[in-house]
Amino acid sequence: MAKPQKTAITPTRAENYPDWYQQVIKGADMAENSPVRGCMVIKPWGYAIWERIQGALDRRFKATGHENAYFPLLIPLRFIEKEAAHVEGFAKEMAVVTHHRLVEKDGRLVPDAPLEEPLIIRPTSETIIGEAFSNWIRSYRDLPVLINQWANVMRWEMRPRLFLRTSEFLWQEGHTAHADEADARAETMRMLEVYREVAEDVLAMPVICGEKPEFERFPGAVNTYCIEAMMQDGKALQAGTSHYLGQNFARAANIRFQTEAGDWAHCHTTSWGVSTRLIGALIMTHADDDGLRLPPALAPAQVIVLPILRSEEDKAAVMPFAEELARAIGSQIFNGEPIRVKLDTRDYPAPEKRWEWVRKGAPVILEVGPRDIENRTAAMARRDRMGEKKAILPDSEIVMRMGGYLAEIQGTLLAEARTFAKARTRTDIRDRQSFEAFFAGEAEDSFSSDLGFVRAPWCGESSTEAMLKALKVTIRCLPFDQPARLGPCVLTGKPATAEAIFAKAY
Repeated sequence: MAKPQKTAITPTRAENYPDWYQQVIKGADMAENSPVRGCMVIKPWGYAIWERIQGALDRRFKATGHENAYFPLLIPLRFIEKEAAHVEGFAKEMAVVTHHRLVEKDGRLVPDAPLEEPLIIRPTSETIIGEAFSNWIRSYRDLPVLINQWANVMRWEMRPRLFLRTSEFLWQEGHTAHADEADARAETMRMLEVYREVAEDVLAMPVICGEKPEFERFPGAVNTYCIEAMMQDGKALQAGTSHYLGQNFARAANIRFQTEAGDWAHCHTTSWGVSTRLIGALIMTHADDDGLRLPPALAPAQVIVLPILRSEEDKAAVMPFAEELARAIGSQIFNGEPIRVKLDTRDYPAPEKRWEWVRKGAPVILEVGPRDIENRTAAMARRDRMGEKKAILPDSEIVMRMGGYLAEIQGTLLAEARTFAKARTRTDIRDRQSFEAFFAGEAEDSFSSDLGFVRAPWCGESSTEAMLKALKVTIRCLPFDQPARLGPCVLTGKPATAEAIFAKAY
């Protein structure tokens, strides 16, 4: 009987997918649960990944004319009440501040002074930013207003999971105001394209772009658009959303401007956002049973130079060469930036450090030992080829070709994810019986299964929501690339109005 292959992460994906996910985060030292249930501590490696995502997005936001600003964490309840659909959509998730002072009573600190008006810890900022816009905007000359905020938000979460669902999480939220509908709609689609580009070009995560059906829209929006990604267990994850809000929030917040003709009109507004949930998506798109695998465009450290030092004599001989190699690689360019190299000189055994960097997902690990000095070589291991033997290469080749190696790894991870998503998307299911059999037969939290997406015609009727809910399935989006002919709805048999992506989801 073959001996089971040892992995750096236990349990494996096949053994227990939810626990594997948590162990990848622990093994990569990315985050941990905080003393407050539902909240997390993001550790330096996890936060460095978030900073790389931030940077990729922020550059694109500013290139399209947006400016960063900051708005209050606390929102007066009366602001939330102005938009009825918004209140209904977020009411169960809102955290409320009701007191402003503590006093000691019977040996304990207790709230003492009630606020005249309760304050909501922001679940999102449409209402508070709308209030600001109503003060800023007076004339058509003031438009468009293009604002982005990097912030934290609070949405009370009953079933927390690190990076995927936490009560407090980090995100960006864009909010814009426009003179006319066409301009606002163009903005909505422009920002969705920014999200798609970052997801695919930086995170190496293929996504489907489309519109949410009416019953899945953001509360108060006229249209909600999204990017949807398939995780390794076949479930969907909403990776970003962009909303055309019409004049709904503008009317509620009285965001008006004087037109060129001299009359008054309400602005058309948008909002759009992505969060630290992208890190959860990254893990479940690329990680394996040895830990995280980071696309080089995203990795905080792209190349690890690992000296093999067993004595002080080794250190004296190896370190100058290792330092020279690290400097030379760092002078090369990948993706428009100097290659990010880390020389790991910590006083730990080399195998321990090596496996730490494997678990953290470093794209390339270079080992340099005493025997490499004379030949000026290093042993190179690529994180996308863990099963292959290390390549012993001359330092000149390593330096000159490192940008190419990183580009190969970036492309490999994207291609693997695309191949997987295509293979697990069913387009042949065309009747309700087959649809129910496909989704009903899958165990919750299963990894080694055929669960995936079903792309099929849909009639657009809200009555189908109950059918889907019984199967714990949702319509992820109506893809932009619709076929010329549709056929009957997979759920009702009635004439379809669009093709939809159906899936179980996070």
